[in-house]
Parts: sequence; C-alpha cells; structure tokens
Amino acid sequence: MEQTSRLFNENVRRALAEPTLKTALDRTTTLLRTRRAKVIDAFPQYAKARETAQKIKDHTLDHLGHYLRQFEENARANGAQVHWAATPEDARRIVTDICRAENAKTATRVKSMLGEEIGIAEALTEAGVERIETDLAEHIIQLAGDPPSHIVMPAMHKTHEQVAELFAQKHQDPGTKQDIPSLVESARRELRPKFMNADISISGANFLIADTGSFVTITNEGNAELTTTPPKTHIVTVGIEKMVPSLKHAAVFIRLLSRAAIGTEITQYTTFYNGPKRAGDRDGPENLHIVLVDNHRSDMLSDFLRPMLRCIRCGACMNHCPVYATVGGHAYGAVYPGPMGSVLTPAMTGLKGSKDLPNACTLNGRCKEVCPVNIPLPDMLRSLRARQFESGMVTPKAKWSLKLWAMLATRPALYHFCTTIANIMLRVLARGQGKISAVPFAGGWTRTRDLPQPEAGTFMQQYRKQQR
Repeated sequence: MEQTSRLFNENVRRALAEPTLKTALDRTTTLLRTRRAKVIDAFPQYAKARETAQKIKDHTLDHLGHYLRQFEENARANGAQVHWAATPEDARRIVTDICRAENAKTATRVKSMLGEEIGIAEALTEAGVERIETDLAEHIIQLAGDPPSHIVMPAMHKTHEQVAELFAQKHQDPGTKQDIPSLVESARRELRPKFMNADISISGANFLIADTGSFVTITNEGNAELTTTPPKTHIVTVGIEKMVPSLKHAAVFIRLLSRAAIGTEITQYTTFYNGPKRAGDRDGPENLHIVLVDNHRSDMLSDFLRPMLRCIRCGACMNHCPVYATVGGHAYGAVYPGPMGSVLTPAMTGLKGSKDLPNACTLNGRCKEVCPVNIPLPDMLRSLRARQFESGMVTPKAKWSLKLWAMLATRPALYHFCTTIANIMLRVLARGQGKISAVPFAGGWTRTRDLPQPEAGTFMQQYRKQQR
C-alpha cells in the first residue's frame, strides 16, 4: 500500500487512455444507477429504512464489544470455532493453519472484499492450496490475473467481448457462442465439478447476528451455497463491523443492500448459517471456523472516520461517483476503490502512503446522497485533506495554489473580475464549437477530454439578470 499514492497518477493516465475501459464502465454504471433509481422510487419506506439502518449501526458500534462477546458465545454454542485476528497477518496465519491441519489441496472461495483486504489469495498460494473462485466475476478476473475493480462486480472493467475471448483461451469447453447466457453456461461447466471436489471452502459474510451466533451470505448466483456446503471444513473471514444485534435488525439491511447495490428488491439467495452440520442434517460442513478480523477497525471507533464502519459494502457510492466512472477501480491502487476506498485505505494503511486518494473526488456529494446508511463521505474526505495540509503532506505547488485560491475567494471584487475574464477567454478558445480541446496551463484537464464551452456570463452575472 505504500505505493498507492506514488502510482495513482500513473494509473489514472493509463485508465484515461484506455477506450475499452470507458465503454465497460459506462455500460455498467449507467445500468446500475438507472435500476437503483427505479427500485428506490418504488420503495416508499426507503427514507425511514435508511434512518433506521443508520441508528442500528451506530448503536451496534457504541456497544460493539458486548455484541462481539455475545456472538462468540452463541457461535461456539452452535458448534463453530471462533478465532480473533488483529491484523491481516494474523488472519492469513489462522486460515493457512486450518488448511494445513485439514491437509487441504484445493479450496473453493466465495467473493469477499475482506478476503482481498487480508490477502487470502496470496496466502493460499504460498500454502500450496489451489484457490478456485466460484463467483462468476471473480472467476473471470482470476483467469485474467486481475485484481477486483469493484466491490460488488469485480469484473466491471471487462466487456463481455473480452470475457468471451478469455474463456475461449482458458476454459476446457468454452462453447461456440459468445453471448452472455452462453458465457455463463461455459463457466458453469468449468466450475461445477470443482464445487463438489474441494477439500475446504472459504467465504466472507454480509452480516453477523449476535443473538444467534449466525452469519449471513447474500448472492445472486447461488455459488455461496455450493461453496459452503460440500466440503468437510468451511472458513468464514469477516470484519468485526459486520455485526448486528438480531435477525430483526439484519432484515432492515437486507431490504437496503440489494436495492443500493444492483437495483433489485432482494437478491436471489440470502442464506443464514447457524453452525456446522448436526446429527440428522443431510449436508453441510462438519467443521466451521469463523475468523473475526480487526485490521484498524477498533482504531476507527474512536476516530473521526467512525461512520465509515457503518458501510455494508453495497458499492452505490462507486456507481454514482464521476471519478470512479471515468478511471475505474484499478486506478486507486488499493483493495477498496471509489469514495469508500478513499476513506478506508488511509484508515487501514496510513494517510501518508495513500494521500492522493482523498483528493480523487470532486466533492459533489452524490456518494452520501445514495449511501443506504448515510455515511458522510464528502465530510470525511475533506477532513482527510485538512489533515494532509496540517501534516505537511501537500506539495509546494498545491500549497501555493490553495493560497492563491484563498486570496481570490476572500476578495469578492477580485474574484468576480477574474472569473469574468476567464469566462471570456474560455469562450474565445471554444471558437463557437461548443467545446475546448486545449487550455493554456491546464493540459491535465484537456489531455484526454474536451471542456464544455461556458455559458455567456458567470453564474452571478446570470443570476443578477434574472433578478431584474
């Protein structure tokens, strides 16, 4: 993560120069925004549910120690083994020790951003365990050798044409058709035998339920159930902030999660797991291990970034972020991309090593507007920027730019004069074409895009005309 900031500008330049990436992002984010808007409009209780979800999360965080102890007690009573991991290194060690104890050679895995956060893929490889990604999008990026570019749709950066080419190269039986249903069928043929023959399975959890010791997975493919059920041993890796007090409280989030994430009323599969296989059960793992991961979450409880622990990993903030929609997830150079990643990454790895991420934002506020648990992402990003400035992490160029802006912003007459001149100059540069392809001293803006021609007159000039 120390390279996050150093590589950010390079990643952005590469992303902006990739036309296929823009096509893939436009297709998916536009669809998701449209679907979300429709399903929210059809849910009259949305505002109330959102408010309730925020209160539940805040209450749970206020009493997180109590609910974690309650969960551990009830999960153990159900027959699960509970492990505590303060760091990603601890979590990796626990998982690989279990794999070695079971003499596991293959492991099926359900998509989990917590798994990415702790580096579970690399740990399995080092332990000599073959990792089999069972989520379709994760299967795609595993074949491509890519990291996830979105927390809900990891292969968002791929067009289906690229996926067809990849499957033709990697699948034993790719088929002859390249439409989406045929590609899904090809993945099914490739993965089904591996589901049934894996030695061990690994998943995350969308929620932990304190009063029952249960965990919940929410998917649209059914791969979670096929992953968790056949192997003898199942491992869950989950962040401690995923806790909710009871099933009643979990239901509030289940109603919100799918609407925010993919614009549907509910997911295809919502499964509650209540321990390993019991006498009389027809299926299920004989051994269940639950690894509760901290990784600086406890630090965030007493920090100004505490509201970030409300996050239910829906990805809505990314789908509505103009920066993400332009450069994609890989440009952020971190596990968590988009607005939520620009807050989480500094919290988990330090602000110095990821100082560019809080600045990868226009502060338009759309992320907060669509967040189902009302996380004040723009406020936290502004606070991170302020800490950068106070800590001397800002470059001399940026510091002088801010001083120049402050001088203009605190002198209204000078500010209005300068904006009037700038408006005239930009209209001259547009030459009546409606767009500007080059601006002196602003090559960063026009290198990969055109600027729109400004309106005739500044905002204040147009406002005064309307008031006459």
